[in-house]
Amino acid sequence: MSNNIDNIKKIVENYRLEAAKRLVGQEKLIDDILIAFVAGGHVLLEGVPGLAKTLTIKTVAELLGLDFKRIQFTPDLLPADVTGTLIYEQGKGTFTVRKGPIFGNIILADEINRAPAKVQSAMLEAMEEGQVTIGEQSYKLPNPFFVLATQNPVEQEGTYNLPEAELDRFLMKLVISYPTADNEIQIVKTAGKAPSIPVNQVISQWDIEAMKTAADAVTCDEKLLEYIVSILTVTRPEEASHKQQTGRTIVNTTNTNDITRYVHFGASPRAGIAMLQCAKVHALFEGRDFVLPEDIKSVALNVLRHRLVLSYEAAADNVTADEIISQILDFVPVP
Repeated sequence: MSNNIDNIKKIVENYRLEAAKRLVGQEKLIDDILIAFVAGGHVLLEGVPGLAKTLTIKTVAELLGLDFKRIQFTPDLLPADVTGTLIYEQGKGTFTVRKGPIFGNIILADEINRAPAKVQSAMLEAMEEGQVTIGEQSYKLPNPFFVLATQNPVEQEGTYNLPEAELDRFLMKLVISYPTADNEIQIVKTAGKAPSIPVNQVISQWDIEAMKTAADAVTCDEKLLEYIVSILTVTRPEEASHKQQTGRTIVNTTNTNDITRYVHFGASPRAGIAMLQCAKVHALFEGRDFVLPEDIKSVALNVLRHRLVLSYEAAADNVTADEIISQILDFVPVP
């Protein structure tokens, strides 16, 4: 097992070095994307325009050597534009299937929050079931199937809020911030040449399967499973009075010390499964075959931030999901 872990560490290191040829200051982002991919989930990327979201996704697809498709979401998009449709062939008098761009290994769903409800429903089936329905027939999507969706948090005109059910299907939500001054100087120096810099495939299909198998074999102590569930329980205001349970405050404001007024709905059990899967992969990338509390804390923000439905009071007090999760991680006892 140790030799296998050492090999995986080398693969991940090569992946990081190759990505750094084209991407500046995105080390954690490309790591998180690979963690989600190995864990078998989808990723929602949020950031203002110009932060290289699309370039990052294209680069990851090249590093993995997988079939890449891009879908630009717009308010007038139809489900058939994504999944495909039936075409009538007059000469034969029959219908044939024309598969849509969703049939690929890595799908860039660009500005997914511009898609209307019908398209969101089609995406929900694809992400959850690994299949799409065209006419009366269901068609399996390629394996692996990995959706990386982007959304702009600033612009609201012509956008639709993603349904909570669809958000819950994203294993992670990654928030991209502005680069540091040193990184931005390096970006400006390249003057837009980054997309033309060649990168090589460094992870094969065999490597992907080996990483998934190794991640499944990573062990997690029972106490750490209880730790994950404890974090989830605190996010659910309907389950218990957290002030009575802990005797400690979560969010320090002038109005209240009780998190329950800020969270309308908490994280589902699917979030706990996602935290465990991602923590195992994180431990694997760190060269371990066992999970530590630090692995859980490292992935908690990415796994939980899009699964908390905040109340109007949270918006009024400018309290974010990240702040709430960080406070929870600070006070929940670590085993």
